[in-house]
Amino acid sequence: MKTRVTPLLTILLFLIAQVASAELTKLSDNVYAYVGVKDASPANSFAANAGIVVCEDGVLVVDTLISAKEGERFLSDIRKVTSKPIKYVVNTHTHLDHALGNCVFAKLGATVISHEADQAFLAANGADILKNAGNYGLKSEDMAGTVIVLPTLAFSERLTINLGGEIVELIRTAPSHTQGSVVVYLSKEKILFSGDILFTDFHPYLADGDFSGWVTTLNSLLAMDVDRIVPGHGPLSSKKDLREMKVYLEQFDQIASELLARGMGSDAVAAELLKRLPKRSLAEWMIGYNLKTRYLKKP
Repeated sequence: MKTRVTPLLTILLFLIAQVASAELTKLSDNVYAYVGVKDASPANSFAANAGIVVCEDGVLVVDTLISAKEGERFLSDIRKVTSKPIKYVVNTHTHLDHALGNCVFAKLGATVISHEADQAFLAANGADILKNAGNYGLKSEDMAGTVIVLPTLAFSERLTINLGGEIVELIRTAPSHTQGSVVVYLSKEKILFSGDILFTDFHPYLADGDFSGWVTTLNSLLAMDVDRIVPGHGPLSSKKDLREMKVYLEQFDQIASELLARGMGSDAVAAELLKRLPKRSLAEWMIGYNLKTRYLKKP
């Protein structure tokens, strides 16, 4: 007997697929991550990825999403995978969509780790970011219960964590997406959590970036023994996506600088960038935002 696909059934199947896609994806026996999230709304952490490494001694969390509410959702998904204690949280950087869920995990006794520069950034800006969350499209109910929790362990270049035999390497090469953006490297699995050093199929946030250091960092990642990469936003990636990220950065800067120097208006420049940049399906609005905040210095 054939099943008739009614409009209602189509909607239900779509909703089921959406729920399934929001769950943690298993990347290896002990590594899980959100990847390829399509809902890029502010309340859904702008589709930020996050993940966990489960070891004999406990769990290491990579990034914590945008709020206590989102952190609790993440924690609920973690508890579907493991009941082990959460020992560490690593902030790949401390932009709000990756670090304002810290409060959920700090309550559990986790040690929160970041680079020194991003620890300082959150200390200096966190209170204002939370106070002005509406500027990022967030409602008061989205941020209910969220408090700023700073990393309590900060490092400068490298930090190695041995969690029950699993070696987790935290590496910062140069200023890139932020002054202190770091990657989380699992050499045994050849898996890398890149944070926002890599955006895949997603127009990146560039306003705080150091383009020269960013390219240097991408080159260093290309030299690593890595098979799979969890980007800060977008689907599970590879070194091909690192190379495409380099091209995007270089083309954006070249085109924007050239056209603005000619006196072209920002809207026209944004339209030209959209035509000429490598194609990406999410966050087209970010092009105009990057122009205003990075090149025209407008909020």
